[in-house]
Amino acid sequence: MTWDQNYNPLGNVVLSTAVAAFPVCFLFYLLAVRKIIAYKAAVYAFLSAIALSLVVFRMPAALVAGAVAHGLVYAVVRIAWTVLAAVFVYELTVETGHFRVIKESIGGITDDRRLQVLLIAFAFGALLEGAGGGGAPVAICGAMMVGIGFHPFEAAVLCLIANTAPVAWGGVGNPIRTLVAVTGLPEADLSAMVGRILPWTAIILPFWLVRSQVKTRETLAVWPGLLACGLAFASIQFFWSNYMDAALVDIVGGMWTMLVLSVFFRLWRPRHIWRYPSDVNLARQSKKHSWREVLHSWSPFLLLSLFVIIWGMPKVKNVFDLVTLRYPVPWLHLQAVRTPPVVAASQAEPALFDFAWFSCVGTATFLAGVIAGPILGLSLRDTLRVFVRTLYRMRFSLTAILAMLGLGFITRYSGMDAVMGLAMANTGWLFPLFGTLIGWLGVALTGTDAGSNALFGSLQVITANKLGLSPVLMAAANSAGGVMGKMIDAQSIIIACAATQQEGKEGDLFRAVLKHSIALALIVGLIVMLYAYVFPGVVPSGHHFW
Repeated sequence: MTWDQNYNPLGNVVLSTAVAAFPVCFLFYLLAVRKIIAYKAAVYAFLSAIALSLVVFRMPAALVAGAVAHGLVYAVVRIAWTVLAAVFVYELTVETGHFRVIKESIGGITDDRRLQVLLIAFAFGALLEGAGGGGAPVAICGAMMVGIGFHPFEAAVLCLIANTAPVAWGGVGNPIRTLVAVTGLPEADLSAMVGRILPWTAIILPFWLVRSQVKTRETLAVWPGLLACGLAFASIQFFWSNYMDAALVDIVGGMWTMLVLSVFFRLWRPRHIWRYPSDVNLARQSKKHSWREVLHSWSPFLLLSLFVIIWGMPKVKNVFDLVTLRYPVPWLHLQAVRTPPVVAASQAEPALFDFAWFSCVGTATFLAGVIAGPILGLSLRDTLRVFVRTLYRMRFSLTAILAMLGLGFITRYSGMDAVMGLAMANTGWLFPLFGTLIGWLGVALTGTDAGSNALFGSLQVITANKLGLSPVLMAAANSAGGVMGKMIDAQSIIIACAATQQEGKEGDLFRAVLKHSIALALIVGLIVMLYAYVFPGVVPSGHHFW
């Protein structure tokens, strides 16, 4: 027996909208005002969504249980497993001491502090974001920059600003996969659209970064390096997201940008090397390494890239699909019905368990780590010990992921997202800008682009359909706008202060990056407005990866 979603359960549009928005607002309140640790806030908001779906929206308990199970299974198989495996690969390089070589191979390319920012905070940070995200780029790059002589507070600011453009494909594409899960839109379309919005900001960001570090004159003095950096990353970001896959955009983009800059900085040097006054008597800290040492140390990330590419090949995917278990979610599949005015005609929502363990990007990443461990000098037993230790360290982060996805699925199948979407349709022609800022706010308060997409992805699609806008564009806008909220979320601020030994200066750091965050979010919003009304033909439809 099916159940029709009710978009005005309290008989009052304002009250019904307030109740529908409560779990999300409650989550924001716990994170931003009460400053409760992220996983606890996510769990509390998740439980509130379950309670409201049962009591106010009158969703049958069996359907609620099905939605919870559906969200948790998807979170484990598609999201948490991938994040865990990616961080595992990074931990192997730290455990074996090879991360020091990686750090020194980057810091030894140029003495100019402006250009070191591009290599470490921008390019290497993008690689780390792609491999795992979760605060790792800010923590690792911040510690690295302080280690080679950057002023701690400035290092924190620069790392936060830099960790924006790659966030939409962080964790081997997790935000895009989350967007697919809650919207039902094609992954290729969403990846391509985000990849047509963010490259413009990627070109701007190197100039923005260095200008926040030095004066305009000193920024323009290195414009060739800034342009080379922006174009290198933006070109790969556009190409890979549009024509290859959504998993390796940041990893390939970060590696390619580091390679381009490594060559470019040997062929071109600024007329004057810019360093801090305190650097005058500072000995060069970066040790020279042979290309074999560098290649050996980078091998885990190279293997990760290779395995993910192989896993994405159509022939390989077809083989894995043969052993993938898919079956309807009990009590939920085709039981929750979307009704007008949210959709043109009533339609039942599909719900399929997808146990794609073999074809999952996380499995490819985990196997790369298992092979990389012995290559780096660990026994297989010690390699697996690092994995277990990583799992333990990430237990709270993984809990937050599960709760966030569970909340997203409850919101979708109960119709709460539809209620909020109907209310936001009143923003009219400004919705492309407003929708972008919704994504920005979501990441600023939840800490992850995937979390913001889980909460608001479906809402963006519903509102776009109501206003006659492209649902692909607005779903992508949620993710693209969200990346600019990454620099001001509580998790990133705390991690940046801890990594640069600036504990107690969280408030100062927040104020320092807030203006950058707002300005860049508005730029993304304007780009989305242009695609919505001036260049609508750029929005993909039925797009396919090669």
